[in-house]
Amino acid sequence: MATLKVGFLLPTRDWIVLGDREPSALIEQARLAEDLGFDSVWAGDSPVTRPRADPLMLLSALAAVTERVTLGTAVLLPALRHPILLAHQLATLDRISDGRLIAGMGAGFPHPNTEAQCEALGIEFKRRVSRTEESIDVMRQLWAGATVSHRGTHFAFHDVTLEPKPAQAGGPPIWLAGSGAAALRRVGRLADGWLPYPPTSQMYADEWGVVQEMARLRDPASGEAAARSVTPALYATVCLDDEPERARDRMRSSIERYYNVPLEFIESIQATFAGPADDAVDWLNSYALAGVRHVVIRFAVDDYRGALEEFAERVLPRLHVGVGS
Repeated sequence: MATLKVGFLLPTRDWIVLGDREPSALIEQARLAEDLGFDSVWAGDSPVTRPRADPLMLLSALAAVTERVTLGTAVLLPALRHPILLAHQLATLDRISDGRLIAGMGAGFPHPNTEAQCEALGIEFKRRVSRTEESIDVMRQLWAGATVSHRGTHFAFHDVTLEPKPAQAGGPPIWLAGSGAAALRRVGRLADGWLPYPPTSQMYADEWGVVQEMARLRDPASGEAAARSVTPALYATVCLDDEPERARDRMRSSIERYYNVPLEFIESIQATFAGPADDAVDWLNSYALAGVRHVVIRFAVDDYRGALEEFAERVLPRLHVGVGS
């Protein structure tokens, strides 16, 4: 029986939208999450499309004030950065945190706002996926410790050695976001973990099967061991309220100010839950039975301290029991 790990996504975007500019509130939320028994704390990335605090700088601050929780990016956009600089930042952060880092990464959702962000930073939007894949290859070479020369489609350099080395051998694990055939193949080929948000547990189970099959093809000799090397995770948005209608209204307010699109559209593509705590337990455990082993919770609320405390009291203890196989 496996144990479901649970993480908290810092509201770095809502922090801006709600008019707060003091990072002390985010740091305090991370410390509270650790005290309440959460397994990980995460920060998102989007410097132009949905401005927020820089995730790597924020996680560096959290590394200094936490001791136990894993620190992760959910998700970082490597296509926006040069891989030598990003590898250096991630290696340093992994060292600062004593090897507690997970590098959650994605190529960026296909949307005009994502395209505008790429354009603002001088990145060709249509090549962001191949740029991401090449960046991952470059970073892993640099993290391995040897002097690296590389000539690829997007990057070329000679005789580069990275210091400091990451605390984790080979560098922090890379978890990739994404659903759909191409993204699932990419996860299976490249990733140490999968961090999607399918709107149903059945969809998750179906897509997780594809990821496992692709992972087996990395090294046919190792078979199941290769498939087990990929951590199945989930990015889920939650709003707890004993009154379901009120919960949905709160969810709508949070989601629509964040994305500027109707809640119904987000519900059609993302894992979202609004309602009583008992039902939230059943909903999350259905994903655990579908294969999830680490869930990252984004709270659709205004009061994050209250949401953390309520979730820790009414939901978290019931997810830290063995679920699934």
